[in-house]
Amino acid sequence: MKPAVSVIMPCYNGLAHLPRSIASVQAQTCGDWELVVIDDGSRDGSADWVESLGDARIRCIRQANSGVSAARNAGLRAARGARICFLDADDCWEATLLEKLSAALDAQPDAVLAYCGWQNVGLGGGRDLPFVPPDYETPDKAQRLFAGCRWPIHAVMVRADAIQAAGGFDTGLRNAEDYLLWLKIAIPGRIVRVPEVLAKYFFHGQGQASQNKARAALDFLRAQTAHLAADPALRRTLGPAARTLMYDALLQRGYECYWARELADAHRIFRAVMRAGYGRPADWRHMLPALLPQGLFVRLVESIDRVRGPSSPQR
Repeated sequence: MKPAVSVIMPCYNGLAHLPRSIASVQAQTCGDWELVVIDDGSRDGSADWVESLGDARIRCIRQANSGVSAARNAGLRAARGARICFLDADDCWEATLLEKLSAALDAQPDAVLAYCGWQNVGLGGGRDLPFVPPDYETPDKAQRLFAGCRWPIHAVMVRADAIQAAGGFDTGLRNAEDYLLWLKIAIPGRIVRVPEVLAKYFFHGQGQASQNKARAALDFLRAQTAHLAADPALRRTLGPAARTLMYDALLQRGYECYWARELADAHRIFRAVMRAGYGRPADWRHMLPALLPQGLFVRLVESIDRVRGPSSPQR
């Protein structure tokens, strides 16, 4: 019997977090699932621990370390369900996620993707509040999604045939690989929102892709650029607004790094914005010092801070 839902879980040295994540799958009120764990060359015994569970619904595939996108693609090839969910080895779900996302797709047979709200855990500073993304199924959906899909990968259920038609994950991206996939699936297809917080994203500071802010921002730009090149209809729809959507978002990420004094990341982002010739005169006054080598740029800003004190964000 094929399961209704295949849950795909890439894992690289995730043993410290696997018990919580897998327990959240086993606790689902919808029991018609399989869990495909792709062990991506772990050295901490993750695969052995998964295999020791003795749960017939859980399969473990071992592969040499190839990256998260290659691991997810391997999981997609092994998946048997007509619907797919993704859950990283260090995140978890509320017990009703599979049930409620499945119900949303059942209620909208033409929908290719259902998404829900989520919550960060471990950031602090008021950044752990629950969040429900907006309803994107509006007349300006293409523009809003191109600006950014505000859901993490584990807050989505998608039809397997839609992922197959989109070609799976781009293994050339370290970040934004899921965003590029959602652009391919969600812009042409109908999507449905479940306005409940059903997923949790844990921050633990152990090699998470989201820690490298410059790489994340630049991969996001690469995903936008790649999709725009492959979708002539979207290029016509967005017109000149596409450039503004892309580079204004990149510049904003650069400012966020700059004001947080994450200067190495700000340096890389500002340089990318300047190469595109984007920004207002006030923006260029902030960015121009990034023409210096990174070390000199960092020392310059730090020396200005010592003389004047840290500046306040302004744009």
